[in-house]
Amino acid sequence: MAQAARTRQAAHGPRSFLNSDGKPHPRENGVAAAALLLGVVALLTGLLTQVEVADLHLVASWVGLAGVVAAGWGQYVSATLGERFLLVIGLGTAAFGMFLGFAYGGPFGGVLG
Repeated sequence: MAQAARTRQAAHGPRSFLNSDGKPHPRENGVAAAALLLGVVALLTGLLTQVEVADLHLVASWVGLAGVVAAGWGQYVSATLGERFLLVIGLGTAAFGMFLGFAYGGPFGGVLG
């Protein structure tokens, strides 16, 4: 039984990495971008707290926690490998920034302990 072979058209543009299956995924792409952004902010504020440039442990803790939750939910709903790649990078950076925030004061600033 002969079947017609489908050829995939080459996708172009920066978002072709995220939409590798040829279908648009605006919600999933948005979650991946948000998780990556939250992770970068958490990591930078955690590192600034570590080197004692600024006392941003509250920001690092809460933004890191939001990034971990967003990346975890994004992993649950992701549709392509590109989205999962960005989500894992965002998850790692958010978790590391969150841990730095916890180590240098925590999410409550010493009020609860």
